[in-house]
Amino acid sequence: MARAKVRTGMPSAALDKAEFDRRMRRRFYDPAFKSVEKEIERIIDVAWDGYNESRKSPRTKPAGTGYADPTYELSVEWSEASKAVKQAEREQKSRSSKSRILLINGSARSDQTCPGEMSKSWRLVQLAQEIFAEERALEVELLDLSRLASEYGRIIHPCKACVSTAMPLCHWPCSCYPNHSLGQHNDWMNEIYPMWARAHGVMIVTPVNWYQVPGGLKAMIDRLVCADGGNPDPTSTGGKDPQKAKDLEMKGWPYPRHLAGRAFSVVVHGDAAGAETLRRILVDWLKDIGLVSAGHAAELDRYVGYYDAYATSHDALDRDQDFQEETRNAARALIAAVKLLRQGKLAQPDARLRDVRPK
Repeated sequence: MARAKVRTGMPSAALDKAEFDRRMRRRFYDPAFKSVEKEIERIIDVAWDGYNESRKSPRTKPAGTGYADPTYELSVEWSEASKAVKQAEREQKSRSSKSRILLINGSARSDQTCPGEMSKSWRLVQLAQEIFAEERALEVELLDLSRLASEYGRIIHPCKACVSTAMPLCHWPCSCYPNHSLGQHNDWMNEIYPMWARAHGVMIVTPVNWYQVPGGLKAMIDRLVCADGGNPDPTSTGGKDPQKAKDLEMKGWPYPRHLAGRAFSVVVHGDAAGAETLRRILVDWLKDIGLVSAGHAAELDRYVGYYDAYATSHDALDRDQDFQEETRNAARALIAAVKLLRQGKLAQPDARLRDVRPK
């Protein structure tokens, strides 16, 4: 078989010093920063040097035993993220650990910033929390993605699609970030990966935004691509060497499914269109990465205040007691699935079959 070649040729994205300076100064737009102008100039000079020298990971250490290349200088931040994920995986597999649910609010809306009002998703999440709280042997971890829009420094950087170059180039957890030379830091995913790895069940509650998921939820979904086939050893590809990754994939890649076997439930709500489509998309995605549905009651889509005024949507949710109870049922179904899962009784008829075309 001919060697897979790396294709290049896109225009350069490099900035000159003047443009870099202009963009950096946007961070200091507040006139209050005038009093520290000299310090800002020095900071920009240091940042420019890091950018110009491409210091993506300025702090590294030898990978050590257990890696294909023990001498490879691994990012300290990636090593810490990987350690956290491995610890979470051990906890999830331990028979002595409590069952854990990851409950996700997918809405960007929050009363802590511009909208000035909580989301309906948040209210539905609270209903689910009440059901989970009834189970003493259950722990719940809440991931509120609205904090991407309301909390300082909360960022999920976009996926760079390393998978499409070669699956081994996509590392588990993602090693694309932080990239300090490009100012791409504070990546929330390093905290989110262990949440998924630790969970026995996952419940996603989200609105439909223009026929799709909200931007924050989509960013997280894209960055979870490394959970399905991702490479836990960046030294095997020399970091981000695309040719090494292609060569490794062509030898035969096992596509490890890091989150497979966990149970899930999904609740999607809308006001005019797209709820059913989005519910199907989320269910298909979760099944595709190896998660198991908690049943029909756990795959829910409904409309709240169908074509009514936005201003009265919360009033419509107040009236829709059936939808509220269906949301509770989605939580109850997930609890039941997790119990069966941990007892080894959650049926996965195809679990032992070989994936003929892993992707």
